[in-house]
Amino acid sequence: MPPLESPGILMTVLAFVLVLGPLVFIHEMGHYLVGRWFGVKADVFSIGFGKELAGWTDKRGTRWKLSALPLGGYVQFAGDMNPASQPTPEWLALPADERNRTFPAKPLYQRALIVLAGPVTNLLFAVLILAGFTLAYGKVVIPPVVGEVQAGSAADRAGLLPNDRVVSIRGKAMDSFLDVRMQVGQFPGDPLDMVVLREGRQVEIAASAAVKVESDRFGNTQKIGFLGIGPKSYEIVRVGPVNAVVEGVRQTGEIIGMMVTGIGQIITGKREVKELGGPIKIAKYSGEQLVSGWQAFIGFVALISINLGFINLLPIPVLDGGHLAFYAAEAIRRKPVGQRGQEWAFRTGIAFVMALMLFVTINDVASLKIFGG
Repeated sequence: MPPLESPGILMTVLAFVLVLGPLVFIHEMGHYLVGRWFGVKADVFSIGFGKELAGWTDKRGTRWKLSALPLGGYVQFAGDMNPASQPTPEWLALPADERNRTFPAKPLYQRALIVLAGPVTNLLFAVLILAGFTLAYGKVVIPPVVGEVQAGSAADRAGLLPNDRVVSIRGKAMDSFLDVRMQVGQFPGDPLDMVVLREGRQVEIAASAAVKVESDRFGNTQKIGFLGIGPKSYEIVRVGPVNAVVEGVRQTGEIIGMMVTGIGQIITGKREVKELGGPIKIAKYSGEQLVSGWQAFIGFVALISINLGFINLLPIPVLDGGHLAFYAAEAIRRKPVGQRGQEWAFRTGIAFVMALMLFVTINDVASLKIFGG
């Protein structure tokens, strides 16, 4: 089947807004709600950065606005006037009652929870989406038992046999055939060090994943590991709300694990840096998933929400994880990191994030078909 043409520019932009806008709003709403819970006044709640396009001020004095650059957003709490969240002379001069409603006046654990709330809200949103799919369509149960082995495949060469039950791969226990597929797929060309249960005894299998390039309906390619085995049986089990949420948490954890593995492989050179994506690639995939149907699009929203939550938890200054790292240091040292040290860290963090954004944007542009990507 020949690849389909990608959606037009208007559909792509619309899809990108439908993905990023709600996820940024949810992220910032997490910060805002926990801040309100602890009695912190919010001065500004912005979707986007830069010049205000539209907005209004509520009865609490919070300015809600839509800004020109839609790649993110922020909540500016009262008293939080610099990137390092350090008290300023203006803050110190406030009356006591007003100062108590500001961010720097709150105990360390409350400030940490306010910061943590944004990425956690993104992760919880993804859990709810995945749980909703499980509740609606059921949980796929596939025992990790080999049903077929393709002749001449990596599995065939390694000596895998039908009815072998995969116990572990690379030391990780396999509870489902989906676990097997995920673990193999993440390590193209790498040794798998499998253990299988065969006729009541455990057998070590020295298999290596073959490299397979998969292509979707839009011509996007992905390099994955491939063994050449199929499952013996499967069933779809209906589950209740609690088990659906448990399954959503499990799937979210697996996706985060895959992201960590992928980043590690890029750093060590096992995967190409062109697999990193930025705003242009997210927009491209957003449009493709939107025209593929609402289930595919909502699933993609869950994936991006997990990405936003995970990335914001990285201990990089200017990200939420950077603030949390300073709060952890403050808890250990019993005093804040010096203002000069924080300022230098945040300058370095800004430089790193800007350089990374520039790199992934160039990477995205280079991968477009018009440039021969």
